[in-house]
Amino acid sequence: ITVLLFLVGLKLDLKLIKNFGSVALIGGVGQVALTALGGFLLSISLGVSTLTSVYIAIALSFSSTIIIIKLLSDKKEIDALHGRVAVGILIMQDIFVVLAMMILSAYSTSSPTEGMANQSILNQILHSASYGGLLLGFVMIFIKYLATPLTSKIARMPELLIIFAIGWAALFAALGHHFGFGKELGGLMAGVSLASTPFRETLVARLSSVRDFLLLFFFITLGATLDLSTLGGQIGTALTLSAFVLIGKPLIVMIIMGIMGYRKRSGFLAGVTLGQISEFSLIFVSMAASLGHLSQEDLGLVTLVGLITIALSVYMITYTQTLYRWFEPLLTLFERKTPSKEVHENEKSAKKEYDVILFGLGRYGSSIAAHLNSRRQRILAVDFNPDVVKMWRRQGYDAVYGDASDPDLIHILPLEHTQWVVSTLPQHDMGLTHEDPRLSLLAGLREAKFKGRIAFSTQESREVDQLLAQGADIVFLPFYDAANRAVERMQELDELAS
Repeated sequence: ITVLLFLVGLKLDLKLIKNFGSVALIGGVGQVALTALGGFLLSISLGVSTLTSVYIAIALSFSSTIIIIKLLSDKKEIDALHGRVAVGILIMQDIFVVLAMMILSAYSTSSPTEGMANQSILNQILHSASYGGLLLGFVMIFIKYLATPLTSKIARMPELLIIFAIGWAALFAALGHHFGFGKELGGLMAGVSLASTPFRETLVARLSSVRDFLLLFFFITLGATLDLSTLGGQIGTALTLSAFVLIGKPLIVMIIMGIMGYRKRSGFLAGVTLGQISEFSLIFVSMAASLGHLSQEDLGLVTLVGLITIALSVYMITYTQTLYRWFEPLLTLFERKTPSKEVHENEKSAKKEYDVILFGLGRYGSSIAAHLNSRRQRILAVDFNPDVVKMWRRQGYDAVYGDASDPDLIHILPLEHTQWVVSTLPQHDMGLTHEDPRLSLLAGLREAKFKGRIAFSTQESREVDQLLAQGADIVFLPFYDAANRAVERMQELDELAS
């Protein structure tokens, strides 16, 4: 679990809090506070003791970094707006986890006499807080001044970079264990300290197979801690708490994001993503059980809630687009009349007329846009990564944030005078668990009665006939087209020479 959390920490770039400062801060604090309050009141109403209800409330407020990062990465949605918001809230949650485990570790390292109990516990809390502050301070200084220069030198030898990363994780795990915060928390902090470096993706790619392998053992460990014989009559309580996590937590996120000016779709997708409890919740209640604050029955209850919510949320995250279509008519309540965070810039661009609307600003899409611009074509670019959209706008071009699978987006685009809709979106290999955004785009264009031409790109020649049959006018094969053009240029030179 320690190594797995290190790999998860590599995806938690603290710069995301700066990019999404308000939604990460307000969303993270608000979600944790409201979920904890709701969980506490619900636990009390179910007849759970006050102290146990406090621990359960804290456990319910955190979401699984492991599951969310894994699924968003597989769906290629970690850079989408809802994915980045979810990750920003996760980072804030992890900060709260650090604080909670620091406080709890003070109890685990103290054994006061009866007369000095309060003073000793207070001293231990201050002692742990000081060590925790030093560790966090070191991480922040390392991120700002040392991480990139150090990894840049080490990266000259790829093998050394991987060895350094694993050794770095072991060092932080040892420090976390030494100071009483746990090896797991130390591993996470090690990953966070390297997440802002330009070599993060290299490390993640090299260690992705290790992550997937260790994920299996995370679930084995989770199941091994569950003693069904201790649950008894707690099945009903576990189902009730699980329903609160699966439904109540997403509702809280949607309310917060709606108030902040985000569209109901973004709030729904981000909220559903956070609808489970965290691996840290289980570690936290295990620490509490080891101190005698919770019984084994209480630990089994939280573990069962974890199994239920994680198992169901995997399918909810996988089918978020389908779920949104089902519940979309009921979600208007969670959206402002004018969701200013997303709509303002899009509405300005929607009032203009364009020759081409281009979906996807990756390397291939950006190259197409550059050639079209050189021919004085009026282009509106659409991308699901807010940072890419901002960068494109800074260069003086028109761009809007949007997801091709969002039916609401198609209706606000200026399609009436547009001659071409070009999509460079890839179809990720997700089997039956992920919709093809290109087919969603085609369906949306048909519904909007688009009269222009449609072009798609694909890396697979077997998909050409399928896309043409679905209504595309032309399908690009980037590598084949580039090779064909290269041969044509060679022949042109031969003809000139002769």
